[in-house]
Formats: sequence, C-alpha cells, structure tokens
Amino acid sequence: MPAPARRDYYEILQIERHASDVDVKAAYRRLALRYHPDRNPGDARAEEAFKEISEAYAVLSDADRRARFDRFGQAAPDLPFGPGADLSAATDFFEAIFGDLFGLDRKKKAGQDLRYTLELSFEEAALGCTKTIRFEAPEDCPSCAGSGAEGGAANLVRCGACEGQGVVRQKGVLFSTKRPCTTCGGEGEVPRTKCRACLGAGLIERPRAFEVRVPPGTSDGSAQRLPGQGAPGRRGGASGDLNVLVRIKPHPFLREEDGVVICDVPVSLADAALGAEIDVPVLDGAVRMKVPPATQSGAVFRLRGRGIARGGGPAGDLHVRLQVETPVSLTDEQREALETLRRTSSPAHEPRRQAFTEAFRQREAGR
Repeated sequence: MPAPARRDYYEILQIERHASDVDVKAAYRRLALRYHPDRNPGDARAEEAFKEISEAYAVLSDADRRARFDRFGQAAPDLPFGPGADLSAATDFFEAIFGDLFGLDRKKKAGQDLRYTLELSFEEAALGCTKTIRFEAPEDCPSCAGSGAEGGAANLVRCGACEGQGVVRQKGVLFSTKRPCTTCGGEGEVPRTKCRACLGAGLIERPRAFEVRVPPGTSDGSAQRLPGQGAPGRRGGASGDLNVLVRIKPHPFLREEDGVVICDVPVSLADAALGAEIDVPVLDGAVRMKVPPATQSGAVFRLRGRGIARGGGPAGDLHVRLQVETPVSLTDEQREALETLRRTSSPAHEPRRQAFTEAFRQREAGR
C-alpha cells in the first residue's frame, strides 16, 4: 500500500517558496509556539502539526536540504522524515527562543509574585488611610543561603537524573523535546544533604509587615504593586512583586452609585409632613439635616462636598434619599388622629394622589 502523500514544506510553514531565512525562522517561531505539545496537552492533532512544522523547518532552514527539496520535492535524498530523523536544527532553534517560556532556561530567574487581599471599610477606601499589612512570605533560608543544602551551596552536587543540565530530553518518533528535570527542579544540582532548617527547599516562611498607603477614592478590586517584595529569585534573579488587592466591606448605610455616595434615610410620616431635623450618616461621622414640611417619600437632598474625592480633586456630593415610613402598631389615640386627618383631608392636601385619581377616572370613562 503506497505511503500517504506528504504536504509541501512551504505550505506547512505558510510561506512563499522565495521566502528568506528570516521569514522561515519567523514562521517556525509563530507556529511552533502555537502547536507545541506543552501548550496542547493531550491534543494529538496539535502534536502531529508540531511534528510537521519541525520537519519542515529542519529542511528549509538548511541551505543544502532546501535546494534538494526545491529540485526534487519529497523524493529528494537525505530529507529528515521517518523514525529517527534528524530534527536537531528545529529542536535547537525552538529551545533557543522558547527555553525560558517552557522552563528550560537555567539563567537567573525572578521570584514569584505574591498576592495579599486588603479589606477596607467603606470610609477608609473613600477618605484614604495608611494600613499595616502582616502576612507570612517565603524568604531565602538563612541556614543554607537559599541553596537547600546543609552547609550551603558548597555542598550541592550534580543531579544524576539530568546530568547537571536541569532538563531531560524526551524522544519522540520524529522529534524530541526537553522538559525541566523533576529531580532537581531544573537547577541541575541537588543537595548532598538536605538543609535541616528548610528540609531542602531553600526557602522558609517568615512573618513580614508593610505599610500601605491607600489614596482617597480607592475602588473595590483596585491593586497596588510593591516591586521586589515578593518571593526571592533563584540563581541571583530578582525578587518578585507583592500585589495588594483591595476589597471594600459594605457599609450599613452608605453606598456608591456612579461616583455619588447614596444614603437612604427613613423618616416618620409626621416628620415628613410637618418638617423636622434629622441626623444623617456621612463618611466622617454624622450631620444634622433639615427636612422641610410636606416632604414626599423618595425626595433627594444633596449634601455638597460630603462625597468621595478622587485624583486629588474636590470631594463629590452625598445624596440623602428620604423614605417616608408608614406607622405600624398604632395606639387608639394615634388611630383616631389619623382618622381625623383622613376625614379632613382635601385635594389640596394630597395633590399627587388627586391627580392620579382624576387621570385614572378619565381613562376608565373613555373606554
């Protein structure tokens, strides 16, 4: 049975036949990153595509092989397909470009970023504050200077699993890949005897404390980055960063809507009808506010400059929305007073209700 036809190498790399060496490398870089098995675990089609891409690059990146392929096509001698084919050019180029991305670079490595969630009250976030945060964070073990070996780095020995390379090669049918060595964690060295203080990890957890300045008008979900305050780097790499994420706890009375602080305040029927002075919560305490006579439920009063200041600008407003509360559990005396009010009320006392009643009657009459 004849072997299945093989695709054209230029078609595989999606380039023209007159493409330059730079174009060939750029195409391989783009496609290899997309279809690499490490980025597509368990995807047989991606693995097959990566094999084709590596094979195509092994031919088109070599001037002699490319010339033979251009002349004879797949029938050209010494082309790298089939089991045991030499795809070292593709493998070496891939590792040179993507080694650090896939954990194969043994140069200096930055430490991991850390994350801390800072809970603030509504007032703290609105007005700004300074908070001290405390947490446990990894640091280089002082007993072994971060090496993980009892007695320090002088007692590190070459890893036998990867022969000191920090990576192990896994051979496939058409190509081989390198992965970080799990024995040494990609370091290439292991402790002769593990440090007793950190059990060979090279890191210990230590309590840390930082002062964080929270600017006025900080929003829920905002974050601050503290450079260099994360986990320590490896092999002399820079430390990671500390990211402080802000979460704002709900306020029992205040909330923010579209940049305005809102406060819903219940008032009695008598206070709304006759007028009164009431206490209203604000960001920095409470203020007295006058309720004029004949105030309707839902009326909004603006307190200038009692809201949130952002970006160094002036403070915004706080809106007080009054909710007239219908009395419950009435005494006989209160019930009698309300009955008197109902008997003596006229349209002039309740213009909105009267307008609604009249409009409704007219609508019904017109049916």
